[in-house]
Amino acid sequence: MSLDIPDQVRKTVIADGNEYWLDELPGVVDSLAEEWSLVIGSSSAGGHAALVVEVTLVDGTAAVLKVGVPGRDVGPEAVVMRLADGEGCAKLLGEDLGRQALLLERLGAPMYDVVADPASRINLLCDVAVRLWRPLGPDVDLRTGAQLAEQYADRLPELWEQAGRPCSPATVADALDCMNRRRVAHDDRSAVLVHGDIHEMNALQASDGTYKLIDPAGLRAEPACDLGTIVRSNPNLGDDLRTRTEHLASRMGVDATAIWEWGTIHRVFSGVYACSIGFQPFGDLLLAEADRLTA
Repeated sequence: MSLDIPDQVRKTVIADGNEYWLDELPGVVDSLAEEWSLVIGSSSAGGHAALVVEVTLVDGTAAVLKVGVPGRDVGPEAVVMRLADGEGCAKLLGEDLGRQALLLERLGAPMYDVVADPASRINLLCDVAVRLWRPLGPDVDLRTGAQLAEQYADRLPELWEQAGRPCSPATVADALDCMNRRRVAHDDRSAVLVHGDIHEMNALQASDGTYKLIDPAGLRAEPACDLGTIVRSNPNLGDDLRTRTEHLASRMGVDATAIWEWGTIHRVFSGVYACSIGFQPFGDLLLAEADRLTA
């Protein structure tokens, strides 16, 4: 089978030293297509952590096949989608975690391409987040917000060095301080299911005109963790990020300081990681804003 693998997926795999995956991928997709009776269509561009291919089920249903790159565990994503059951997230139609493969409901265009007004997009992202958030039982195996903050704190200094120090030391220090405060603040009793990376390209239009999320990281965390990604995203929209934070806090009834600190965490870690894999101009945009805010 011949596959059109997006350049950014290739860059991620090669940067991680996993070129073998590119050679094995056509065979993996071919075997999944046979087992799930899929007709393979075109590949989708945009992401960097998985191959996403449009497929058609035997009954004519339009779907997508997602195969995660090495090191990308799609298990938490499958957990989120099972819990959501199509409410706030794309519906899960099948899974093969041994091959890091998910079969998902096919959705439409990203919110970014459909809704021109940035303020309207922010409000719509809040709406879809609320549809996803729900209490979690103790038996649900997902990372906590505290664990995410701790993992980011452990990884950020080394990643910053590897990426060529793409932002100021003060910006890194500020992010590390925020990570420590959000780690300490975590409370399992009030934590909910959160997506972990809500933005306008991860919210796709459903057939009823509403939006559903894709690519959930899947966490047991405070709602501010998700709202922080809305503060992180698109820093060049022209609005003041502090004002955006206050709007989110007022609209959602969530502490503004928590939102701001998660926004700082997501902005700096995502920016440094994006620079390390050449995901540009996203990385440079985030870090330029982070340096400006730190200064």
